[in-house]
Amino acid sequence: MSEKYIVHEHDVVIIGAGGAGLRAAIEASNSGVSVAMICKSMLGKAHTVMAEGGAAAALGNKDPRDNWQTHFRDTMKGGKYLNDWRMAKIHAQQAPDRIRELETWGAVFDRTPKGLTNQRNFGGHTYPRLAHIGDATGLELIRTLQEKGVHMGMDIFMEFTVRKLFKTDGKISGCFAYDRNDGSLHVFKAKTIVMATGGATRCWAVCSGSWEYTGEGYALAYWAGAEMGDMEFIQFHPTGMIWPPSVKGILVTEGVRGEGGMLTNSEGKRFMFDYVPEMYKDEFADTEEEALEWVSEIVEGKLATVRRPPELLTRDVVAKAINSERDAGRASAHGGAYLDISWREPDQVRKKLPGMYHQFKELAAVDITTEKMEVGPTAHYVMGGIKVHPETQETTVARMFAAGEAATGLHGANRLGGNSLSDLIVFGKIAGENAALLAKDVEEFLPIDSNEIENAIEETLSPLSRTNGENPAKVVEDLREMMQHKVGIIRTEKLLKEALKDLDDLEERAQKTSAGTSRIYNPGWHQALEIDAMIDVSRMCTLAALHREESRGGHTRDDFPTPDYRYWGKINSVITKKDGMKIEHRRYPPIDEELKKLLDIEDLHEEE
Repeated sequence: MSEKYIVHEHDVVIIGAGGAGLRAAIEASNSGVSVAMICKSMLGKAHTVMAEGGAAAALGNKDPRDNWQTHFRDTMKGGKYLNDWRMAKIHAQQAPDRIRELETWGAVFDRTPKGLTNQRNFGGHTYPRLAHIGDATGLELIRTLQEKGVHMGMDIFMEFTVRKLFKTDGKISGCFAYDRNDGSLHVFKAKTIVMATGGATRCWAVCSGSWEYTGEGYALAYWAGAEMGDMEFIQFHPTGMIWPPSVKGILVTEGVRGEGGMLTNSEGKRFMFDYVPEMYKDEFADTEEEALEWVSEIVEGKLATVRRPPELLTRDVVAKAINSERDAGRASAHGGAYLDISWREPDQVRKKLPGMYHQFKELAAVDITTEKMEVGPTAHYVMGGIKVHPETQETTVARMFAAGEAATGLHGANRLGGNSLSDLIVFGKIAGENAALLAKDVEEFLPIDSNEIENAIEETLSPLSRTNGENPAKVVEDLREMMQHKVGIIRTEKLLKEALKDLDDLEERAQKTSAGTSRIYNPGWHQALEIDAMIDVSRMCTLAALHREESRGGHTRDDFPTPDYRYWGKINSVITKKDGMKIEHRRYPPIDEELKKLLDIEDLHEEE
C-alpha cells in the first residue's frame, strides 16, 4: 500500500524564510498570487539573523561622496572581477531604495546626530556604507520583513524539509517535502518556485552556520538540472570565536573592526600592515599612527581624510593573514589571533557592539571592554550557487528562481561584508516579482508524475528501514572534518584529489546508515537524508577548486599561489548534471564600456 501524502496548491512556492525568501514572499503576495513559504526551521531562525554588522547601501549619509558607482566599483574589486557585472550594477543602484523601504516598514536603524540612518565602515568599502542597528542588523531586518509579511495572507510551513523538485515537460511543477515533527508527507503544486535556501557552510567542521546550513537548496536545484556556478569560492570569515571549543566558529562581527578593533599576534604586533596586497596599497594605512588617526576621526564623527586601517581589508586577505601568522608560530593562545577593541571607552563598546559584549561575556567569560578577544577563520559564506538571469533571477530551469546566498553572480570570488543583507532585499524583491509575473501567465498547474512522487517517498523513508548500519551523525562528522582539512582555506591538487575519493567512500557509507524506525522527532532520520546533499555540494566545491589552478578571493591553491589574470581572471566555473557531475568554464558578457571606466583598469589586467 502506497504512503498517504497531502497535496497543496500555490501559485508561488518559496523555499527558505530568510531575508531573500521573506522579501520574495512579500513581493509575490503584493502581486495578488497565492504564496507558500517552506522553511526547514522555525520562522525567525534564518541565518540572516547572523549578519550583524550592517547592510551595504550607498546612502551617502556618513560621507556624501558615496554613490552607487563607488559601491559598484568596490563590489567588483572585492570580487576580483569575477562578478556578474550586471548584478553588481543592479545591486548598487537599488540597495539604497530597499533600505529606505525597510525604514518605512518599521526598521529601526541607528541614527546620525542629524537623524539620518547611520552608516559604519566595513572591509573593502571605500566609504562608511553599512546601515546598522548596533550589531544586530540581520535580526532587525528579519523582524521587519516578518512583521510586514505575515499579514499578507501567505501560508507558512515551518519545520518542513524539501526533498525533491518536480519538473513536467522541462518546467518546474512543484516539490515534495516532509514535516520534520511528525514525518507526514506533502506535495506542493506550484506554477513557479523561488529557491532562497541560503548556503552550505555546515560542510566544514569550523563554521558560523547552524544545523540547517547543509546545502540542500544547491543540491535540489542541481538534481533538477540547474546550472551551478563558482562553487570553489567559499568565504572563510576571518573572525570567528575559537575558545572555548563549545563555541568554535561562532561569528565575531566585522563591525568590531569597523569600530576600530585591532588584530595582533602573540608578540603583540599589529600584523595586518604586512599583508596589504599591491592592488590595495593606495587605500590602506602604512603605519599604526596613520591608522589610529583614521579611527579617531571616525570616533569623533568626522569624515575620514586619512587611509583606512588594514584590518578592514577584504575578508579573504584578513583570513589568510591570520592563517599565515599561525603557521609562522605567532598565533594566539588557542591558535588564532587577538582582536582588541578595549582601547575605546567601555560605554561606547557596549553601545556600538552590545551583542558582541554579551556573546563574549556569556560564552567565553571575556569582557571585551577590558580584554582582547581570540578569533580565527570560520567557514561563513558560499559565493557560488545557482546560476540566475541577472535581471529576473530565473535559473536555467524554467519557472525556478533563486535569490540570496542560494544564487551566484553578485559577489564574484569574494563577498564584501554588508553586501549579503542588501543582496537579500534587492534580489529577493526581483525574484518574487518575476516569479509572480510568470505564475500569473500560467493558467493551470502542470501535472506531476505519480511515479516521481512514489520514488521521492521511497527515498525519504528508506533510512527508516535500514538496520545495523552506521550512525549518520558519524558520517556527517567525518565529512566535515575531511572538508576542513582538504578543501579548507588552503588547497592543493593532492588534497583535492584525495577529497574526491573520500567523498565517494562517504557516499557508500551514507547509503548504509541506520537512523531508527520512528518518523516522529527523529534527528537521526533528518541527518541521514541530508548527507546526499552535503556530499554533492562538497563535490561541486572540490571539483571546481581542483580545476581552478590559481589563487583568487575565497579560493587559495598552495601549489598555484598567484592569480592567473591572462586566463582565469575572466573565467567562471559552471557545473551541470550531465552523465555525472560535469564542469566547464565560461565568461560573462563583456562589461559595458561606461561601467568599465569606473573600475581600476590596471587591476583588470586586460591585454592591450
